[in-house]
Amino acid sequence: MGSTEWMDRFPFPDDLIEAQREWHAVYRALSAPRPRHAAELRRRLLLLSVRIHWHPWWSTPAGWSPAARVELRRLTAAGSGVRTRREPARRGRPGRAG
Repeated sequence: MGSTEWMDRFPFPDDLIEAQREWHAVYRALSAPRPRHAAELRRRLLLLSVRIHWHPWWSTPAGWSPAARVELRRLTAAGSGVRTRREPARRGRPGRAG
């Protein structure tokens, strides 16, 4: 599936994409040896999990598919480069500023 095809098949709302991205970041922080503020990170992970699981988008016809949940996780995992609808495309060559 191309970089924009997912938006047509699964038109994820921006807040759902951002919540899933943050979930991955918090999970990675918790997986570090002896993470700082572990209790706070666990609470944040739980809050994000609930927000993602009960997001109203899952009640839409596009959200009924279990494949949509898998695709959201895949697209928002580290290094995927997926953008929300509001984020501009980055210019320049990868790994270089500008």
